[in-house]
Amino acid sequence: MFDAIPVESLKRNLARVRQRIAAAAAKVSRPPDAVKLVAVTKYVGVPEIRALVELGVTDIGESRVQDAEQKIQAFEAAPAGPHWHLVGHLQTNKADKAARLFQTVHSVDSIRVAQALHKELQKLAGKTGARQALTCLLEVNVAGEAAKFGLPPAAPEIAALLRPAAELSTLRIVGLMTLAPYAENAEPVARPVFRRLRELRDELNAQHCYPHALTELSMGMTQDYWIAVEEGATLVRVGSALFEAAQP
Repeated sequence: MFDAIPVESLKRNLARVRQRIAAAAAKVSRPPDAVKLVAVTKYVGVPEIRALVELGVTDIGESRVQDAEQKIQAFEAAPAGPHWHLVGHLQTNKADKAARLFQTVHSVDSIRVAQALHKELQKLAGKTGARQALTCLLEVNVAGEAAKFGLPPAAPEIAALLRPAAELSTLRIVGLMTLAPYAENAEPVARPVFRRLRELRDELNAQHCYPHALTELSMGMTQDYWIAVEEGATLVRVGSALFEAAQP
């Protein structure tokens, strides 16, 4: 856990992250607004999240459903609260809360998870009326790490999930997500992972195995988000870089 973060430190850290995103985007001739910053707040509380929102952060990511619930409830009365992203692993037995709490889920990695979300969203629609489809990304274990979740990095296996998912009217699959292995020198480790995810998305789009094109790539964290931007990330999930103590 981080200690309470002064607003001035948050402001300074946020500016650094945004500047690095903009520089990475410019390096490959992308507009900086093509990349959305998702502030991952699993180690901080509601005051820090409120401060980020007041500083203009519109997208907040949480890794665990049970930890996110209280934080999300704190914003329910707000006229324009943040857009909540589930960026961590989702078990089917947490699908009911995930469907209720989040607007985007980055970690669909099986048809069972997709179907569980669909079932819960249908229940919610029955109770509360029509609801906008839940935005989802498919998690891909590009690096093949045994300790991580995700689909194999092969277009046929991802397509095998996309095709039946197209029948789930409460879900809208918009792209792919991955995590690169941690490394002190991120460049040679992370770049090929991010590049492969982009290639997989393009392969899937060429096969037309989903009703609309996949446009989103959720990749890049504190240790490597600028590399992800250079490789085409549209969503970067940054946590600790926002909450570090003030730098000189």
